[in-house]
Amino acid sequence: MSRPVALVTGASSGIGEALAHALAEQGEDLMLIARTQGELLRVQGEIAAATGRFVAVAALDLERADAAEAVRTALREQDLSVRHLVNNAGFGLAGDMADLSVSGQIGMVDLNCRALLALTLAFLPEIRENEGGVLNVASVAGFTPGPGLAVYYASKAFVLSLTRALAFEERESGIRVCALCPGPVPTRFGARAGFGRSGVIAMTRPLSAKDVAHIGLAGYFGRRTVVVPGMIPRLMVAILSVLPTRMVLPVLARAQRQRRQK
Repeated sequence: MSRPVALVTGASSGIGEALAHALAEQGEDLMLIARTQGELLRVQGEIAAATGRFVAVAALDLERADAAEAVRTALREQDLSVRHLVNNAGFGLAGDMADLSVSGQIGMVDLNCRALLALTLAFLPEIRENEGGVLNVASVAGFTPGPGLAVYYASKAFVLSLTRALAFEERESGIRVCALCPGPVPTRFGARAGFGRSGVIAMTRPLSAKDVAHIGLAGYFGRRTVVVPGMIPRLMVAILSVLPTRMVLPVLARAQRQRRQK
């Protein structure tokens, strides 16, 4: 029989790396996916040394159209099957849509939405068979439109909506389906997005990636559908649920401009 693993995308740094460590600590074997082979090998070595769990890696660009099939091939070559799918890979680009590259914005949708959907569809049958689940890393950004980071916010709204619907559809199958929606977390996300030293992140005293991972997995294994780690992010979501969008948009637009300037 094939070895069931937790498949974690975007596992070479940040929340993905932290989720991989936390899953291994809970006794899961792993398949880690990211673009950078060197970083993957570092994470592989650290997790194996710390936990003794089996850790496979595959350096793949999930923006490519055949990414799901490439991941499937990497798994089959090592006789692995997916028990838990952690769709963490994603990025954002800060700026107005008209000022950002077309290819970069489409690439954001390819990774944040299309790849997540393709992987979920590809592995859902074996996730059911292995009695596992799907953990999608969304964001508090998924609860509102976000001028200045518009495509990223929209992509996370897609992830959140999809996760909620899938959780309902799979309620009789027994598998877990959860959206992890962190607020700002100090990772490499800001540098790739084009932010400076963010006043927003400093103000909110963000949780670490490790904290977010442990809270997210507690919610996932506890069969929660949506997990928002931290008091301030939960307060942000509560405020967004009651304020009119016309009041929220100028505040978010100003905050994103400030983050780009600092």
